[in-house]
Amino acid sequence: MCTMTEVSSLTGRLLVATPALADPNFDRAVVLLLDHDEKGSLGVVLNRPTPVDVADILEGWGQLAGAPGVVFQGGPVSLDSALGVAVIPGEEGAASSGPRKRAPALRDPVGFRRVHGAIGLVDLEAPPELLASALGSLRIFAGYSGWGPGQLESELEDGAWYVVESEPGDVSSPDPERLWRAVLRRQRSELAMVATYPDDASLN
Repeated sequence: MCTMTEVSSLTGRLLVATPALADPNFDRAVVLLLDHDEKGSLGVVLNRPTPVDVADILEGWGQLAGAPGVVFQGGPVSLDSALGVAVIPGEEGAASSGPRKRAPALRDPVGFRRVHGAIGLVDLEAPPELLASALGSLRIFAGYSGWGPGQLESELEDGAWYVVESEPGDVSSPDPERLWRAVLRRQRSELAMVATYPDDASLN
């Protein structure tokens, strides 16, 4: 049984799909966990760009979205809802030091809720100009990935996911199709070798 502390510690980390994961929704997926506690887990897939421009569905937010300026499919749940994830520039150090070492005077901009380090959620109901000067990068997701209580822990035990540290640049990777290999390649462990795993498992 996971304790609250162990469960909470996964917020802000990446779930990287193992080659063995059979669910087509998560084939080669890189998921940023935005919330993870005893009630369940919520995240967004960082490497599923769609052909839809942000400017076509969210007026004013298109110019703030990083390249490629398209909507990403965050997961199979609630595809008709939009979620904004952004990074506050100049606070990359906060991502590794964690909230305990963050200066108490640090104030988040209105319309931004910090999730982990420099990464946070954007209130898409807020006027875009309110956040324009504060955000370093923004990505818009249609839908999200969700797990019920204990469901993600069960998948982790089954070997469906690798859990690794996120970096602020992962949210706004300009080459999302290569993110799965890039995240694995930077690991200082045998996971770096998994990055060479062929897309077609029969070739292995």
